[in-house]
Amino acid sequence: MPRIELKGIFVPHVTPFTSEGDLDEEALRTCVRFWVKEGVSGLVPCGSNGEAPYLNREERKKVIRAVIDEIKGKVPVIAGTGSMSTKETILFTKDAKDLGVDAALVVTPFYFKLSNREMYEHFKAVLETVDLPIVLYSVPKFTGVSLDPSVVSQLASEYENVVGVKDSGGNIGTITEIIRLVSDKISVLAGTADITLSTLMLGGKGGVVAVANVFPKMCRNLYEAFRKGNYTEAGQLQRRISYLNEVLVKRYNQLSAIKEAMKLLGLPAGHPRRPSLPLGDAERKDLEGILKTMKHF
Repeated sequence: MPRIELKGIFVPHVTPFTSEGDLDEEALRTCVRFWVKEGVSGLVPCGSNGEAPYLNREERKKVIRAVIDEIKGKVPVIAGTGSMSTKETILFTKDAKDLGVDAALVVTPFYFKLSNREMYEHFKAVLETVDLPIVLYSVPKFTGVSLDPSVVSQLASEYENVVGVKDSGGNIGTITEIIRLVSDKISVLAGTADITLSTLMLGGKGGVVAVANVFPKMCRNLYEAFRKGNYTEAGQLQRRISYLNEVLVKRYNQLSAIKEAMKLLGLPAGHPRRPSLPLGDAERKDLEGILKTMKHF
């Protein structure tokens, strides 16, 4: 199994749907070309922003297949394969491997609250069953559980196919502890755009951030400014990105807000899948005004 080094800005990208809720593959391919052209380090289909919990097995495969075909090896593809059960997670991860992904992003199981021992055994089963680089994924705002740094450390120490961790908890203390424990072994990636620079300064390798759906170049420029030691520029970019994150991810339903922002910028992001709904008129007007103040029209 080849060892993949994860660094830079990765897009946990949307899945465009028609107004009837069907996958719009051509729209997806158009968006993929945009993200690659803007210089992102890799794409992450079938994650939270890709509405993975709303996708069945065949739809996940169709999305991943389209992304891989459109990218043609230009950047890595890290497919979301997590699910509520260990059995289904292994099934989805095997599918992703067969389709040719570079790595899998495996979210913590959700619905039932698991102990650290149960969480460790879940990931252990996936890691020992599927020969594929794995990125551990903690997103407590959606799952209700945070992957404990001690579990991350144990898995990273015991399994070579653990190559990274995406922490979307937004808690800088947790990120700091994860970096202290495992940054010499795997890539620690910010999962929320508002702590991208903090994560990099502490020793992280980049971010998998929702804002990069809409502003991939700005997020990439932040990473490049940091990498070159231009910390004043990096700080300026982080302040802008943090504000955009507040609007796109926290103010409204982020699935709807991100897609609406992309459409306002001329990208065919499509509709969110129900039960999520498109933004209302007042919300859309508010978002359009904010984007205009950011001088992106």
